[in-house]
This record gives sequence, structure tokens and C-alpha cells, in this order.
Amino acid sequence: MSKSLTLAATSLGFAVVQLDVTIVNTALNAISSALGGGVVALQWIVSTYTIAFASFILTAGALGDRLGGKRIFIAGFAIFTIASLACALASTLAILIAARAMQGIGAAILVPNSLTVLNHAYRDDNERTRAVGIWAAGASFAITAGPLVGGALIAAFGWRSIFLINVPVGLAGLWLAMRHVAETPRSTRELDLPGQVTAIAGLGVLAAAMIEGGAVGWNNGWVLAGFATFVALLVLFLFVEQRAGQPMLPLSLFKRRRFTITSVVGLLINVAFYGLIFVFSLYFQRENDYSALQTGLAFAPMMIAVFIANLSASRIAALIGARITIGAGAALAALSCAGLLGIERGTPYDFICVQFIALGAGLGVLVPPLTSMLLESVEKARSGIASGTLNSARQTGSVIGVSLFGSLIGGSFEFVEGTHIALTIAVVLLAGACIAMLAGGRRPMRVPS
Repeated sequence: MSKSLTLAATSLGFAVVQLDVTIVNTALNAISSALGGGVVALQWIVSTYTIAFASFILTAGALGDRLGGKRIFIAGFAIFTIASLACALASTLAILIAARAMQGIGAAILVPNSLTVLNHAYRDDNERTRAVGIWAAGASFAITAGPLVGGALIAAFGWRSIFLINVPVGLAGLWLAMRHVAETPRSTRELDLPGQVTAIAGLGVLAAAMIEGGAVGWNNGWVLAGFATFVALLVLFLFVEQRAGQPMLPLSLFKRRRFTITSVVGLLINVAFYGLIFVFSLYFQRENDYSALQTGLAFAPMMIAVFIANLSASRIAALIGARITIGAGAALAALSCAGLLGIERGTPYDFICVQFIALGAGLGVLVPPLTSMLLESVEKARSGIASGTLNSARQTGSVIGVSLFGSLIGGSFEFVEGTHIALTIAVVLLAGACIAMLAGGRRPMRVPS
């Protein structure tokens, strides 16, 4: 019973984090109407969450190892719950954006430490595999249900309810964790504070340059200075990590071809997917006059396709191989984005729905084998840092996608014109992911000794 309740607590933690990734998109128009602000402000509402998530996730795992997984998991749940309440009560955009950043920190703490305490609770390999499958399935269902749940809540109770729903979930998770989760052994692993600071600064500056570039122009002096600062911070981050005794991101992992390719593919896919989720959330409401509920329903077929494809992915990968499954999924997603290039204002939903289903199926089928391929590329002892790296890369892709695609629809382009450019970029990125995986994802040849 104790193990089952530990599984319930960790699954709630992972699920509520993933729910918040997609549920907010359906509320963007309602938030804009209530608190003001244009597309730039909406980009920050989404991006501050993912910047904090992507930046802190590797350090959060190390913090759990050092201070105890249960203690840090509870702290993450408490931060996330309090920040959600602050989002719901926010009276200005500035307060909402700050609260979203705190939510992202809570999310970054929750995800790696939920897996740490779950691994500690289940010692038997078969039991652990089933438990992790349930943990992952709950999160997959949450991210799938996000737009529909968000639309229904907004229609019934207003936009603040999408944050308030996290409070009872958070309290339930906290109670379960405090009562039934066992503490994990501590290690002497050091925290890489210089690496953490440069990672946050670099990702924040990159997002700011992309978001503001769409608003004031890409040749603006401050925007160009932002990109130059990002490059300098990236070089500094690599310098710091190369010399750190226990780096948050061991650069030696990237000497492994499969690890590098899977990380890059994860980033490219999230740039395309989450950037398009942001764009189409506003397209449905601003160009096609959909309500929040209608917008949630419009995303439902895509998200259902993602969920079904997730469940089918392991069987498909077993039949044709992980590399081909990932490449085929990326190719299908690229073709669906190419099909969407025909949209205009008022385009019938039937046309969009077909492409959405193909996009969801393509992306849903590639994520599980992508994760498995990455974990297989490293020793079991380093699976935690490898998983954290993939999560960080994917969340970084989300930041870039929302920042870049949002700048195209909120800047000098007309909304539909900007959407076409965003879709074209998505096609290129997804096709690039397909080519990278098929050409470079083969197992390295072993030279006979």
C-alpha cells in the first residue's frame, strides 16, 4: 500500500506539471482581455514557466541527491501549489509572469525528484518498470487533456480556475508525500552554482531577444545585443561546465553520437510543437472567433492522437526499430505542418483537424523511443543526468518555439502570414530531425579488438 501511495504522489506531481504545460494556452486570450497586454506579454506568460523549468531541472535533481529526494520533492510540490494560487490571484501581468516563473521552479524540482523517490520505493526491476510506466502515462494523459480541461474550466469559471485547479491537487500530493513517501539516501554530490547561474541567464536572454525582436525589429540594437550576450553566456557556460568538478551538464556525454542526436532531436521537436500550440491557440480565438472551450475542443483530436501514439510506440519500435520509428514520426509531423500551410482566416476546421491528427500521431509515436534511445546511450548509473538533459533540451525547445513563433505573429507580419512562416520553419525543423535521426542515429560500429 505504501508503494502504491508513493506512486500516486509522484504521478500527481508529474501530471500536474505536464497539465500546466498545455492548459495555459487556451486561457491566453481570456488573460489578455482581463489583464491587458499583447502577444509579447502572452509569450512571457508561457515562456517564464518553461525557462525556469528548463534551467533548474538538472540542479534540482542534484539537490535531491544531496538533501534527500522526499524532502526536495515536498518542497517542489509546495512551491508549485503556492505559485499556482498566486497565478490565480494575480491582479497584473507582472505578478502573473513572476508567479509563472515560481511555478516553473516548482515543476523543475518535482519532475526529477518524483522519479528519484519512485525508483527508491520500487526495488524490483519488473515492479519499477510498471510503476514508471504508470507515472509516465499519467503525465501523458495530463498533457493531452490540458487544452480541453482548460477550455471547459474557462467556460465555466473563468481563466483563474486553470490555476486554482492545481491547489487541491497539490494539497493531495503533499499529504500523500508527507505520510507515505520514504526518504532516499543522501549523497555528497556538489551543486554547480556557476553553471546554474549562466544557464538561467543565457536562456532568459535568448527568450527576451526573440520575443522583443518580433515587437521592435530584428535589427534593433538592444535585440542584437541580446543575441550577442546569449552567445557570450553560452561560451561561458561551456567553459564553466568543462572545468567543474561535478558539472550540472557533463559535456563528456555529448561525445556519444546517439546521446547528442537524441538530445538535438528532442529540442527541434519541441520548438516546432509548442511553438505551434501557442500560435494556433491564438489563431482559433483571434482569427476564427472560437471561444476558449471551442479552442480546447479543436485541440482534442491532436492530443488524443498523441496519447494513442504514445501507447503504441513501444510495439512499433519493437517491429521496425527505434531509429526508424522516430524518423517516420518526425516525417509524418513535417508533412502535416506542410499541409497546414494552406490555412487562411476562417479555414474550415475539418481541414485543420486532419492535419492535427497526423501531427499528433507523428510526435506521439517518436517520444517514447527517443527517451529509450537516449537512456540506452549511457551507463545505467548516469541515466538520471541523461534523462534530465533530455528534459532540459526539450523545455529549452519549448522556450525557443514560443518565443520565435510568437514573434512572427505579433510583430511586423499579419497574423496569417506569420503563421505560414512559423509552419514553414516547423517543416524544416521536423524534416531536419528526421534526417538527423535516420542518418546519424545508427549504433556506432564496434571495431574488433
